[in-house]
Amino acid sequence: MTNPNPDNKFVGIQISPISFIDEGVDTVLETLEERVGVNVLMIGTVSWLGLKAGRSISHELDGWPDHGVPEPLTMKGGAYINPHPEYYQNTLIKDFRATDPEISDIDVLEMVIPAARARGMKVMPELMEPVFKYAGHGSVNNVDIPNLPQCLEVDIFGRIAAEPCTNNPDYRRWWHSLIEDQCRSYDIDGIMWCNERRSPLDQLIFGEAPGCFCEHCRREAIARGIDVEAARKAFLEVYDYFQKARSDESFVDGAFIEFWRVLLRNPEILIWERFWLERNKDLDRELYGIVKWCNPDLEFGLNVWNRNHFNPFRKAQWPWEEQTRYADWVKPITYQHQSGQVYLKEMADLHKSIFRDVTPQEMTPIMYKLLGLDEAPWDDLMQTGMDPDTYVFGQCADAVRGVKGKAPVYMGIGVDAPRVQADQAICTPDIVYRSVLATYRAGGQGVIFAPNYTSMKLANLDGAARALAELGLM
Repeated sequence: MTNPNPDNKFVGIQISPISFIDEGVDTVLETLEERVGVNVLMIGTVSWLGLKAGRSISHELDGWPDHGVPEPLTMKGGAYINPHPEYYQNTLIKDFRATDPEISDIDVLEMVIPAARARGMKVMPELMEPVFKYAGHGSVNNVDIPNLPQCLEVDIFGRIAAEPCTNNPDYRRWWHSLIEDQCRSYDIDGIMWCNERRSPLDQLIFGEAPGCFCEHCRREAIARGIDVEAARKAFLEVYDYFQKARSDESFVDGAFIEFWRVLLRNPEILIWERFWLERNKDLDRELYGIVKWCNPDLEFGLNVWNRNHFNPFRKAQWPWEEQTRYADWVKPITYQHQSGQVYLKEMADLHKSIFRDVTPQEMTPIMYKLLGLDEAPWDDLMQTGMDPDTYVFGQCADAVRGVKGKAPVYMGIGVDAPRVQADQAICTPDIVYRSVLATYRAGGQGVIFAPNYTSMKLANLDGAARALAELGLM
């Protein structure tokens, strides 16, 4: 059990710019500070995702919250700050200021920081990659950034794909520029960064053609001694396996054995997977370094994908201790009421291919054991979600063990995270209350309510306030 120290209190909330427009800066800050106990604002400053910068994206299922404007936002996305041109001279991505009518002439950081400072509240921009057309995150229909198509990935068939390549110099330098601009131009306290990009193996499992084989990835891979064409050809055979498995084609020795057989014939895909993974982590490390160069006192926190603890491949790829080398703190995402559906979706794709030989009901107890989970059976998980006293507690304890005292753990507590179907578990004040207590009981040193204040019901946030009061943090 962590004995919370009010002097080191870290109670954050993720919030989109539109909340300050809809409700007024002073009203929002008063509610968050005095009713909920929040002292850190994670503001979505640059995004094309409704989950980060818009209003509720699941209002049809969940209804509108008891604050804000109960109307859909026709969001166009972009920067909800005023980008300073001097920081974008070395990237062709320059014209990306948001043009949403409600906020087109507003700089959210200039608007919020003075009032937050007057209350002693910290401000940290929240940024996430991928930032465009991210399924399930309320993406805008069109991204009208000139030159962006020149930065897109190339898949194994030579086709232009749907996401920018993180090895593309212009796209990578754009992220560098975004970070430097916000660190130098505003009186912020740090950056919260989230990296949720699928690896090539991830893409295969989900039935997609993997990448990226653009000229920049090829050049970087060759510099590291990788035979690019051998890797691409290997992916063609492994892709064919996944397509056959997902189409219910039979294999002589079953789908699991066939997967290892095709993998052993094509070890180049693991070399490429490792290459991709290191370059992906390099982006995190580069952004950390830029933040520290701009101001060593600024914090760089990692908002860590819940798929990292729901997928055995990703869990192996992202050990906690390694992440402490380029983060001042980590925030494991645990959206407890939503997580049953997230886990089911994750495992469903594995059961369409690698685990096709066993039923989800048979595999679930084994996978729980492998992943360190102790939750409801497969058939009940959608309706029950995951229990704060096992799931939030367990993931926090796992992260605390993993960081080995090298960084604080601030748990990402789901409050009205968007649901996707009517029989999915619903957030309640008790779920939030128990999640906060479970965090500190497991050794966590703070909490961040997520994913977006615009969808959170104040009645559920009252559960957080009750727990924080009991812990002496209100």
